[in-house]
Amino acid sequence: MTRSLDGVWFAPVADQAPGQVGARTRFAYHEHEGRIWAEYEGGDIAYGRLVGTRTGDRIDFRYLQLTLDGATATGHCVSEITELPDGRLRLAESWQWESKAGAGTSVVEEVTTPR
Repeated sequence: MTRSLDGVWFAPVADQAPGQVGARTRFAYHEHEGRIWAEYEGGDIAYGRLVGTRTGDRIDFRYLQLTLDGATATGHCVSEITELPDGRLRLAESWQWESKAGAGTSVVEEVTTPR
């Protein structure tokens, strides 16, 4: 199992569609006894939260976000945690909206500075 996600910051490696998470979005992760939660914002996201569980190197969570234009959306995501050669963590994500149509994949990687 890779190291704890507590206090780790992540950023997407690429932009997604407008109104979704993008390269300027930052995630602040927390972890305690298999429970995972995070706050995120930046780019088109005014405020977001995720909450879920971790089993080994797999995270299963639900997310809720508010975009700058005032829209809200919810979804479900499963992420696989891997460690990069330089020691940073990567999350390979498979997600699906629950409040609207759509699904996809994305990758976020650990960043050393929040912004």
